[in-house]
Amino acid sequence: MSSDFAAARTSHPQLLSPVRVGPLDLRNRIVLPAMDQNVCDNGLITDSLITHYAERARGGAGLLILETSAVAFPHGATARHQPALSHDGVIDGLRRLGDAVHAHGAKMVVQANHHGRISGVDTAEDRPSLVPSLPLPDADPMAIMRDTTMDELMSMATLTGGKMPTYAEATSDDLAWVVDQFADAAARVQTAGLDGIEVHAGHGYLIDTFLSPAWNQRTDEYGGSVENRARLLVDVVRAVRARCGPDFAVLVRLNGRDAALDGGITPDLAARYAALAVDAGADAIHVTAYSSITGGPGFTEGPLPWLDCQYEDLARTVKAAVDVPVIAVGRIRPDEGERILADDGADLIAMGRQLLADPDLPNRLAEGRPDLVRPCINCFVCVAQNFWSAAPVCAVNARLGHQDEPEPTPATTPGHVVVVGGGPGGMEAARVAAERGHRVTLLERSDHLGGTARFSSLTTPLNGDLVRWLTAAIGEAGVDVRTGTAASPAMVAALRPDAVVVATGAVRGRPDVPGADLPHVLSGDDLRGLLTGDGDLGARRPGPFVRAALTMGRLLGITTDLNRVRSLSRRWMPLGRRVVVVGGGLVGTELAEFLAERGRTVTVLEEGTHLATEMAHPRRWRALHEARAHGVDFHTGARLLAITPDEVVAEIAPADTDADAGSTEPREVRFSADAVLLAGGVEPDPSLAEAIGAVLGDDVEVHVVGDAGTVGYIEGAIRTGHAVGCHL
Repeated sequence: MSSDFAAARTSHPQLLSPVRVGPLDLRNRIVLPAMDQNVCDNGLITDSLITHYAERARGGAGLLILETSAVAFPHGATARHQPALSHDGVIDGLRRLGDAVHAHGAKMVVQANHHGRISGVDTAEDRPSLVPSLPLPDADPMAIMRDTTMDELMSMATLTGGKMPTYAEATSDDLAWVVDQFADAAARVQTAGLDGIEVHAGHGYLIDTFLSPAWNQRTDEYGGSVENRARLLVDVVRAVRARCGPDFAVLVRLNGRDAALDGGITPDLAARYAALAVDAGADAIHVTAYSSITGGPGFTEGPLPWLDCQYEDLARTVKAAVDVPVIAVGRIRPDEGERILADDGADLIAMGRQLLADPDLPNRLAEGRPDLVRPCINCFVCVAQNFWSAAPVCAVNARLGHQDEPEPTPATTPGHVVVVGGGPGGMEAARVAAERGHRVTLLERSDHLGGTARFSSLTTPLNGDLVRWLTAAIGEAGVDVRTGTAASPAMVAALRPDAVVVATGAVRGRPDVPGADLPHVLSGDDLRGLLTGDGDLGARRPGPFVRAALTMGRLLGITTDLNRVRSLSRRWMPLGRRVVVVGGGLVGTELAEFLAERGRTVTVLEEGTHLATEMAHPRRWRALHEARAHGVDFHTGARLLAITPDEVVAEIAPADTDADAGSTEPREVRFSADAVLLAGGVEPDPSLAEAIGAVLGDDVEVHVVGDAGTVGYIEGAIRTGHAVGCHL
């Protein structure tokens, strides 16, 4: 693609322009940062890992950074599934990896690390973890408990066999050994033919704790002054440069900020450390962020951002202090990356989760087709797996974590596939089937594609990006899309399909309690109709809010521009001021925050013991934090008893954190409500598939994908749609 990159610099000319980093000439400024895949075999590179990185090199990225690799493995390692750099037996696998990446024109460096206080393997094997000084600062280790299920906590505990870490202050001899381990590791990487290393000096690992005034209270040559706290980093960079020479790239990854602790790293301090690293021989600085409180919302302060361009200003501060390239990271999408490069805010842009979602992102940009870039929807499904050292998966890219499975191949006998339902599952099945050579007809009863994902984009805008990409992708693949078409078994049969895919979604029932059919009680389908102009309240008698909303909803529904709908809904909402949401799962939590942000007083009643369990837990931590910050009042252990015209009656279990102190019995509580939203009761609905199958008989396969078969929201819809599309 090198000639294509040279010729196709239109919408993203800066991002696609070449750049030199130390001894490396990169074809563009797009970087795949280190992200753990957890598929190594006791530290050795596997074929699955090679396939993962080769796909992203083939997709056009300029520089790939191998996930964090342990320089002294198993000492100072966080998991047995990460790459090891500690013995010559790793060289062959690294060489095969480098060859695969280089074959596609990309460069690759290895992120080298000693995990220090987070060395899970040390804990599991009864070794103390190295830290700069004791006692450790109060980083609230129990923060991870809130809004985390017991199953998740138990999965995390398996990494250390349930053992708690112990710590030891690193001696001068320990630190000299660490420096040697980095130099030896770099030499092995160089012998394997890879292009350099990235010294990891961030994210709470060993070097970072020496840099942080909050963690480092030493009074010897490794503590006190800025230069002393940087001594370990400087010694490592110098040792690697001395061992490997000038033709081997040395990058340094630094925290631009520690968001959690007083006295932690600040942007100005990070800039000083960056300058010292450059003086020691670093060719580039990669600016990230961290929160020493990694549970709850802290994790999405750093290292994983939840906001667009969350760490942009940190990179700008460091860039002003150094004369080598600076890599910016922090949920930077292509358009924003182009802006940052154009105004000299950084020299390269790391796009981590975006390249997990779409390995072909750089090539799509070079082809002038940004509309065909599959978007990351910021759901944290991928990174959640790292908490128990599992291979990451992706809600929008079904191949991630399944590299061992073959890529879709052309259909042996192309046929006619009819897909019923234009939500994510149906569109993904249609896309894959059409790209494999089938003739695909998609039937959607509404006037537009997207299904529930389109509605959810009001509360979660990135879901709208996914709908737009799927729409563009099936158009590019040649799918015959027929909106405004309510499929019946007879209609499907008349199309003479060779296979049928049913993706009509779930059904949402009403609770069997008094008042559930009152006019101000709205299901998710009702609310979708109000806000987007879809749906029909049928024979239900609309109340005053609903009557006004129907007109406005249909007016808003004239346009398919969901950004317009979302903008208008900030000023006008078809609901009263006091809202009770029944159901504290994914849907209820997102609706609650959405409404509270728009001035509603929102109460959420969840019958279970935990909230939003369908969300990946890092997203759940952030979503619940944001909802509470907007005043949402959550109650778990809440059983709905009745709904009246102005109240919701529930029985609240004493385990509820908001229950009266000392209570031992359930209590009946009444909540004032102008509107009640039913966010639970979601059940699969394969009935149309069964009816179609009965008409077509055994000669035509009928497949069910998405929530029509098993409720799995976007991740489940994409996964099942992809699987069926590959099977047909």
